[in-house]
Amino acid sequence: MKSLFSTKKSKHKNSLPIDFDRKLYKPVLKCSICTGEQVAGFKNLATGKFEEVMLIRNERELALFKEQFGISDLGKEY
Repeated sequence: MKSLFSTKKSKHKNSLPIDFDRKLYKPVLKCSICTGEQVAGFKNLATGKFEEVMLIRNERELALFKEQFGISDLGKEY
């Protein structure tokens, strides 16, 4: 099975964003209406399957997710 993105993590703060196939995946913030929990990840455009990447507990973590993957626009799904 081919990975969505590289799993190699860099400890350098100024490293390049991790790349993902923008033709096959859309970055999404899944939000729970009941609990308010937010999970950032990627939705497969062909199958609709969501692949969770990280739990978002505050604005700093959301900014980190966007920075890691070079994302400026992140849609929400409930």
